[in-house]
Amino acid sequence: MSTTRPGRVTAQGWGWRYAGRRAAAVRDVSFAIEPGERVLLLGASGAGKSTLLAGIAGLLGGADEGDETGALLIDGERAEAHRGRVGLVLQDPDAGVVLSKVGDDVAFGCENLGVPASDIPSRVAEAMADVGLDVALSHPTKALSGGQKQRLALAGVLAMRPGVLLLDEPTANLDPLGVREVRDSVERAVARTGATLVVIEHRTAVWADLMDRVIVVSAEGGLLADGPPAEVFARHGESLAAAGVWVPGMPVDLPVLSDGPLLAHDPAVAASGLAISRDGRSIVRAGLNVAAPRGCATVITGPNGAGKSTLALTLAGLLPEAAGEVVAAVELAAPSGRRPSRWRSRELLTRIGTVFQEPEHQFLAQTVRDELAIGPRSRRIAPAAVDLIVDELLERLHLTPLAGANPFTLSGGQKRRLSVATVLADAPPVVVLDEPTFGQDRRGWSELVGLLQSEIVAGTTVIAVTHDDDVLRHLGGHRIDLGLDLGAEVPR
Repeated sequence: MSTTRPGRVTAQGWGWRYAGRRAAAVRDVSFAIEPGERVLLLGASGAGKSTLLAGIAGLLGGADEGDETGALLIDGERAEAHRGRVGLVLQDPDAGVVLSKVGDDVAFGCENLGVPASDIPSRVAEAMADVGLDVALSHPTKALSGGQKQRLALAGVLAMRPGVLLLDEPTANLDPLGVREVRDSVERAVARTGATLVVIEHRTAVWADLMDRVIVVSAEGGLLADGPPAEVFARHGESLAAAGVWVPGMPVDLPVLSDGPLLAHDPAVAASGLAISRDGRSIVRAGLNVAAPRGCATVITGPNGAGKSTLALTLAGLLPEAAGEVVAAVELAAPSGRRPSRWRSRELLTRIGTVFQEPEHQFLAQTVRDELAIGPRSRRIAPAAVDLIVDELLERLHLTPLAGANPFTLSGGQKRRLSVATVLADAPPVVVLDEPTFGQDRRGWSELVGLLQSEIVAGTTVIAVTHDDDVLRHLGGHRIDLGLDLGAEVPR
C-alpha cells in the first residue's frame, strides 16, 4: 500500500504565461478534485493541458520562468510543497529517461524519495509487470522503442506510489495491446493505492469508463465542461468536437481513399533481403521484402519494438542497410545512384522527406515561420513563393497565431503538426512519417490526415508508421505488418 495519502487538487482562477510569450498558456481555470477522484482532462491541442499538469506537479518554476495568476494548490498548499507526493509522466517519453539501464531508471524515483533499499526491487518488478515492459533490468534504455520508453516512464512513476498520479498522453505511442495494458495497469495502481488520478489523453473512449469526471479546458480561458463522462459527452458532444475534443462514438468527417495500386506496380521504394539495425550491430529484423507503391500510402504497423521506426528510417535512406538493399525508382535516382542510404543530405532533401517520431529532433530555427521556410529557401525558391508556401501551411494546420513562436515552446500536438509541415514544404515525391497523428486533437488530426490525403491524390508517395487504425483506413493504399513473420504485405 502507498504510504502517501491521496491529495486534493484545487485551482482558483489559475493561469500561467510562459516568459517570452505574449498569450497565456492557461488562464482563469477553477476546479476542485477530491482525494482519490479520477479525472480525464481534455481540451484542444494548445489549450494548456500539459501546462496545467506541470503546475499541479510544481514544475513550472518561479517568476523568471513565467507569470502566474490565481492559485493552484494541493491540500491547501502550493504544489511545490508536495513534489514528493506527485508523480508525473511527461508527454515526451524521452524526457523521462534518466539512467542508462532499465532497472536503474525505474528505481530512480524511489531512491530519491528515500524508499528503503530492501523494498525497491519488488516495487520495480511490480511496476514493470504492471505496464508490460518485458525486458531485462540491465537492458539499455537507449535501445528501447518509443512505445517502450513510454512504458518505462510510467513504470518509474508507479514504483513511487504517488498520492497524485498525473499522466500526459500515456498511451500516445503504444500499440493497441499496449494501450489496454497501460490503461489496466493504471486502474490497478489507483485501486491499490487510492491515488488521485488526472489523465490527459486524446483516446477518450479508452479511458472514459475508468473516470469519475471529465474536465475540459478551453483555449480561450476557463472550462468548456466539467462533470461525469457520460453526461459531459451527451450534453456537450457537438460543441466539444468542434473545439477539437475526441468525443467517443463521433467519427470525423473525412473521405476514405480507395486502395492504391498492386504491389507489383512500379514501386517508389523497394527492399529485398533487407536486414535492419539501429546501431549496425544488433539486427532488429531480417529477410524483409517490402515495397512502397508510387502515388499511394504504405502504412507500417506492428507491436512496439517490432522495428517499425527502424524500417521507416532505412527506407528513407537515413539508416544504412545491415544486409540486402533499398532501391528507389529510376526517376528518383540521384547522381550517386538509386540507393537512398548512399545519397547526400541535399539529394535526400528533394527526394525523400522524413518526419521523425520525436518532432524536436528536426527543429532548427528560432520561429515557426522560419522553420517552415528552411527547406524552400535551401532550394533557392523566390522569397514571395516561399511566403506563399509557408502561409498556406500555417493556415491549414492552425499554426498562424504561433508563426513567431519558438518551435520548442509549442504543445506536443502543435510540434507534430509543425514537423509534418516542414517536410511537406519541400514537396518531396516520397514522404516518410513516424506516428504522424501522435498527440493530435480531433481538429488537428483531421487537418493532418486531410493534408496527407491531398498529397496522395497529387501523386506523392506516403509511407507512415502508425498504431492508429483510422489513419490506416482513411489513407487507403496497402499495409506492411511487422507483427507477421518477415514483415508481410497484407491485403486491405
